[in-house]
Amino acid sequence: MNKQVNLLTLADGQKMPQEGFGMYKITDQATITSAMKYAYDAGYRLFDTAQLYKNEAEVGTALKELALPREELFITTKVAEPNQGFKQTIASVKDSLHKLQLDDVNLLLIHWPIERAFFDTWAALEELKKEGLTRSIGVSNYQMIHLQYLATQAHEMPVVNQIERHPRLSQQPLLDYDKAHNIVTQAWSPLGRGTILNNPLLEEIAAAHNKSTAQVVLRWHLQSGVAFIPKSVHEARIKQNIDIYDFSLSDQEMAKINSLHDFTRVGKEPALVYEYNLKY
Repeated sequence: MNKQVNLLTLADGQKMPQEGFGMYKITDQATITSAMKYAYDAGYRLFDTAQLYKNEAEVGTALKELALPREELFITTKVAEPNQGFKQTIASVKDSLHKLQLDDVNLLLIHWPIERAFFDTWAALEELKKEGLTRSIGVSNYQMIHLQYLATQAHEMPVVNQIERHPRLSQQPLLDYDKAHNIVTQAWSPLGRGTILNNPLLEEIAAAHNKSTAQVVLRWHLQSGVAFIPKSVHEARIKQNIDIYDFSLSDQEMAKINSLHDFTRVGKEPALVYEYNLKY
């Protein structure tokens, strides 16, 4: 495992890189293969995909073509809403493993909470872990109420909760809840899909450290103790996003970035996905 990126110990004992590489909306084989090579060479070892991204087969082909050592890698995938339910989840995950050309994944997540199959899908993840098809199980886009509801029937609780998080949506109460319950929070869209990168406050902090605003935001995540998965297909940006370990933000700078929180989402509202049983 790359020595630069911090390793977080999950509640089940598995170690997960704090910074990973997101694969959302990357579908072209050549682009995926080159991006994963850039990322691996730069020091990334966690690669995050999902059934919803429709690129698991391309990720699997890239892993094979690049001959990346499996023991160094941390691979995550997620169960899409149409595949939720006990039998459907198990069948879809076996299909995902076939596409990824892997015997198991390091982390399997439920992509969004939905009312239709809330407990059955989690029971399927527990079963898949028993069968050795995933090393850890977790959730994505679960709010506090979803985690509390899950706890009423789950035999084991998620070790990761992957949520939208960036300076305009700090999610501090949920971070505190996850931490109190030994759940690692992992941020998707950690840069707010670029919507915050021209913020004057971030530009001022970036200039003081001779870094980009993106690097400042990723460092904010790092120092907040959350995991995060930036994505890019450009070699220079991929390298830049992992070049955040040679500076630190002061308490005052962290507080200033925290003050940017204004409840702005770039993704869907989890409570409505739960009610409608799909990403509306």
